[in-house]
Amino acid sequence: MLVTWIKRIVAVLVLLLVVFGIVYALMPAPVGVDIATIGRGPLEVTVDEEGVAEIRDVFRVSAPIAGKLNRIPLHVGEEVVKDKTAVASIQPVEPSLLDARTQRELQAAVDAAKAAVGLAEAQLKSAEASERLAASDLDRAKQLAETGAISARALEKAVTDLDTAHAAVEQARANLALRQSELASAEARLFQPGDIDKGADGNCCVPVLSPIDGVVLTLLAESEQVVAAGAPLVEVGDPRNMEVVVHLLSSDAVEIRPGATATLTEWGGEGELNAHVRRIDPAAYTKVSALGIEEQRVDATLDIADPYEKWEGLGHQYRVMAHIRTWRGGDVVQVPVGALFRRGADWQVFRVVGGKAVLTKVLLGHRNNRSAEVLSGLGEGDTVVLHPSDRVVDGVSVTARENES
Repeated sequence: MLVTWIKRIVAVLVLLLVVFGIVYALMPAPVGVDIATIGRGPLEVTVDEEGVAEIRDVFRVSAPIAGKLNRIPLHVGEEVVKDKTAVASIQPVEPSLLDARTQRELQAAVDAAKAAVGLAEAQLKSAEASERLAASDLDRAKQLAETGAISARALEKAVTDLDTAHAAVEQARANLALRQSELASAEARLFQPGDIDKGADGNCCVPVLSPIDGVVLTLLAESEQVVAAGAPLVEVGDPRNMEVVVHLLSSDAVEIRPGATATLTEWGGEGELNAHVRRIDPAAYTKVSALGIEEQRVDATLDIADPYEKWEGLGHQYRVMAHIRTWRGGDVVQVPVGALFRRGADWQVFRVVGGKAVLTKVLLGHRNNRSAEVLSGLGEGDTVVLHPSDRVVDGVSVTARENES
């Protein structure tokens, strides 16, 4: 009888173990999740946008006169000194090439000018002969006047005749000079390219000097060429006078004020650079993003606060990443943004309580790309699920996933 009861008890125990195993096998396993603990600490909110480093005052040097530009001897990056370094030199252009008809017309004008010179020379000789005759008549008139052979009026007439002859000589000389100048002008119009020796004429070139101390940024007209007055030649600027222009979304620009602090990263050098906002442009412009979306952008201008020696490698039109601070809290409760998700108009998280995920509504304040300020719903020391998957629902059992080493 005792053996029978023992057998029955063993059979019941085996049956219970089988049932327990089946139930345990059918029970859902806890979902492995990443968790984070809610803590307190400083929180900083920034607007993060790409920017461009630019020299504040870029000087575009232009040709002061029209002429032939000699090849610019400078290279990009070379230093220039104000009013000393010649960034370019301009010499007169060669005369235009004459066709046969124009050349014959100008040659005829030269021949006419030569004839006019010959006529003027003959007129001068005639005037000089008349002057000599008048001088001789005056001498005889003086001798006769001393003896009383002629009247005083006849003597005065002889003097007047000499003065008139002298004036005629001066007029003839002036006319000769005029005709000689006309001949030179006519001969000059006959010059062909290569006929003029500029070095011999002392008319070599006009130097164009740098307006500032700085470096050459761009060569706008490097090779030898003919340029018009006002043609751009080079761009120069002072690399110490650097600013950063950031293209902000208009919605972000509203939150920023002049004087706001900022940091510059990804500029190519070591560490971060300190900067502050100098100006926010009052007008926006439309810019199409890489996704084809039209955006209203506003330019913010930042001044670098660190000494030049720290960022001297930063050049004109270099890319930087700007982080402009809009708010800072010294000691706030904060939750990682990876734990947040939307349900309707509310922010919610899965809080871990007793090994289960509990759906919890939270009220948020300021936030950045990493953390958000918690106003209500969570407290310091609470644990939340990071990046919950679709397997995590309200009330499901969860277990902390082991971090892979």
